[in-house]
Order: sequence, then C-alpha cells, then structure tokens
Amino acid sequence: MTAGTDIHWYERDTVEGLPWPDTADGLYARRYLLPMLGHPINTFIANIRTKLYVVQAGEHVIPVTVNDEEYDNSYVCSPYTHYVSYAKQELYLIQSRAARCVLSALLTIMGGLFKASRFNRTVHVNNWMVSTNLYPPCTPAQMKRVAKLARERFPGHAIVLRSLTESTHRGLMDALRQEGYRLVPSRQVYFLHPSNPAAMNAKARWLMKRDYALLASKQYEVLDHEELHPGDVPRLTELYRLLYLEKYSYDNPQFTEAFFELALKERLLHFRALRSKATGRIDAVLGYFCRNGIMTTPVFGYDTSLPQETGLYRMLSAVLMDTARRNGHLLHESSGAAQFKRNRGAIADIEYSAVYDAHLPWHRRASWAFLQSVLNRIGVPLLKKYKL
Repeated sequence: MTAGTDIHWYERDTVEGLPWPDTADGLYARRYLLPMLGHPINTFIANIRTKLYVVQAGEHVIPVTVNDEEYDNSYVCSPYTHYVSYAKQELYLIQSRAARCVLSALLTIMGGLFKASRFNRTVHVNNWMVSTNLYPPCTPAQMKRVAKLARERFPGHAIVLRSLTESTHRGLMDALRQEGYRLVPSRQVYFLHPSNPAAMNAKARWLMKRDYALLASKQYEVLDHEELHPGDVPRLTELYRLLYLEKYSYDNPQFTEAFFELALKERLLHFRALRSKATGRIDAVLGYFCRNGIMTTPVFGYDTSLPQETGLYRMLSAVLMDTARRNGHLLHESSGAAQFKRNRGAIADIEYSAVYDAHLPWHRRASWAFLQSVLNRIGVPLLKKYKL
C-alpha cells in the first residue's frame, strides 16, 4: 500500500484489506477478481499463466497482470502471442501470396528479436484477461498514477495498457502520449450504436431487419441469463470452443468450464443463448458485459457443425444488437467478421496498446520501437486496405 495517496496496491496475501467500493463496478470487480486471486488463473483460463494484482484508485478497482516470459500465453497477457503467433495465423486473410510470404518472414525475424529483448516482460494495467478491456470512468490522471505505481514496483518491465481507441479513449491516449508512452497499433475493431438507426445507411437497416426476421422465425427461442443453469455449462463451454478456439485460434482465451460456471453464477457476463425448438439443444451463446456506456462480448459461440444456412451467426448477432439497442450502449464488436459488421453499419477504428518503456535499456526498447514503426507503416495500411 502506498501511504498518503488514494492509490493502493493489493496482492493475494493482502487483498482481504481492500475496502471494495460499494458501486456497481466495485462489486463486479470483487466478484470477478477474488476467485482469480484465490486460484491459479489457468483454473479459469487454461492458456494464461500470470501474476494478478489489484489496485484501488479512489472508487475504482483495476486489475494488473505481470509476466516475464510465458510465450505460449493467450494474447491478452502475451504481446509476443498477439504480434507474432496470432499474426502469423491471420496471414491467410491477405489475398496476395507474395505479401503473405514477405510478412511471414518478417514475423519470424521479429519473433527472434522479441524473445532476445525479453519482449514479454510486461505489466498490463486494467487487464481483465478478455479480448477487449473496458475501462472504468477513471480520470486520465488516475490511470497515469496507477501505471506509475506499477512502473515503480516493476522497474524491469514495460507498462502496457491494451484496448485503447480514439473513439472511446482520446483523452487518456493524449495524456499517455504526453507522458512518453508509445501507441502501438494492435488490431482494427468495430463500433456500432444500434439505438441510433439514423447512423446506418439503408442497406445496413435492411440487413438488420432481415436478421431480426430470421430470429423471429420460431426455429430458435432466446434464453436469457436467468433461464440458464449449471447443467448448461459444458455446452456453453463447447460452443465457445468451437468458434473462438477451433475455427479462429487457440491463442484466444481458453475459458474453462470453471470460468463459465463462475460467470454464470456471479453474473460476470450476462449470457443469452439460442435453443433449438426442434431438438431442445442450445446451439449458440453470447456473454457480454458493460462498463462506462460501452458493451462488449468476450463470449460468442455457436455449433459450427450445423449448416451455414441455419443462420446461427446472424441470429446471435441479432440478439446482440437488439440487446445493445435496448440498453442504449455503444457496442464494441471487437475484430473479425469485418465485412459482416461493416454491412450492418459498424464503423472501423484502430485499437492501440499504450506502452511505456523509456525506463528500460535500449535493447529492450528496440523491439517496441521497431514494432511501432512497422505497424504504423505496414500493418495499419494493410488492415485498412483489406478491411480486416
């Protein structure tokens, strides 16, 4: 604990002394983080090994993860996995064979450089260990102080804040730039405000109307969170695995049945599912959470063995958009399925990780500097050109 400030640091052995704020975000953080502190993280997310800490900044509670190597970690804790391993897997999205070969060779060279420079020696601030970190309504000054405390405690680590976009964090990004942080592009993400149909063109409104009509066709019934039970957990876990892991990448967070059980019981995510009226089986599920006016879905999955014409992805997306519309939230749709999202009115934005490495030796800074340059000169133009 730091004396004389409203920023306090807690770890597994001292978290009992944390006065959890009596706010929606504070109570959510308690339900989420206490089990994670009480067990190894891979109990809940199989491909994450990390040290978890908690920082209290005024009435806000912020998780902090610390790593040294762990190059096989999910990308949510491993920059190496994000920028090398996962990036190699997604090269198939680039149409030019020559470009794929050049980029594959570049990624191999980058991987060697990164490991030599201890690239994964990082502290992630506000890391909820999901694909998109939503930020509490902290002031930029508070977040900078949390990051500064992390730097003081781990002077040999780079400090990283993931999931920043100009659309949602311009003030924080400006403050971090002034503090000397690098803004390193990470991916292209999509935003949609379904409660504002005026922001969509005629084609987007027509497509969404079709999706809603398919959902209303009575093939499936929509189950809300309260209608799901512990006995559904194995199926929910399987549906996530089929899409996010088997179809996309095992470098995504590998949520276990223990995670789904905890999330269902403690409402860490609000689940909605599609159950077939013909078979009585759950064939699709999403799990979302909201913070500071933004909604995102760490869990999205369906039975990929069923015919594509069943329309499970379209129906599940319609459930998601209708939920965001009724809640009035800005929907953060993450990355992937870019054309589908664009067609329905989503707007693209580049997501960044803010990285502070000015306190590190030059050979440690070289990897981040090289990555920042390559991504701004090559990566971002490719994302925009191919609309990834």
